[in-house]
Amino acid sequence: MNRDKHISSAFDRDLETIQALVVKMGGMVEAAINDAATALENRDEELAEQVRHRDKAIDLLEAQINEDAARLIALRAPTATDLRMVLAVIKIGASLERCGDYAKNIGKRTDVLADMPVIEGSGLALRRMSAAVNRMLQDSLDSYIRRDAELADDVRMRDLEVDQMYNALFREFLTHMMEDPRNITACMHLHFIAKNIERMGDHATSIAEQVIYLVTGELPDEPRPKSNNVPSDDGAALAGD
Repeated sequence: MNRDKHISSAFDRDLETIQALVVKMGGMVEAAINDAATALENRDEELAEQVRHRDKAIDLLEAQINEDAARLIALRAPTATDLRMVLAVIKIGASLERCGDYAKNIGKRTDVLADMPVIEGSGLALRRMSAAVNRMLQDSLDSYIRRDAELADDVRMRDLEVDQMYNALFREFLTHMMEDPRNITACMHLHFIAKNIERMGDHATSIAEQVIYLVTGELPDEPRPKSNNVPSDDGAALAGD
């Protein structure tokens, strides 16, 4: 085996190890999203606490991915194409970490909402929205593993559906607040949760766009479809700590 082939083989082996961490991290984030929605719907404070606690493990995985990716770049001196794959892994890890943060924030607000009036139908509606986002996340990660640009583009188009669900919930919460001022605080917390879920959808879409870039060498020409009523901020102010 010549030196170039040896370097290529070592790069591929190291990249596969990092990608395995990304897949593991993705599974943990998917579980966090599902459990956060379940805890919210059932007002399960114990499950919400588990979601918050497990976020530390997600953060540690992202740190390991970044460290291993940096080492890979330093040791293997990847070509332009290989470097693109490494940078995509870093960006995907960052998106997954943010989704984990949003799930943790939902867990925090679940504890607060436990002592507030129940807003009829909100738990089920938010669970449906989170399930749609979780499917997007699963498919975006599958598209990455399979290098499936068509599936990635399908995820990208589905972001509009999540935006529409968010807008519908936002209007519903406004109605509850106008009908009874005692609902205002609870509805504000529920709105922040809906915004967290909507932002998870944006991050799933970002992962899909990275896949399209990996496969085609170009990012999508047209902006992703967005509902006109959804702000394009990074959601940091709404996410909480």
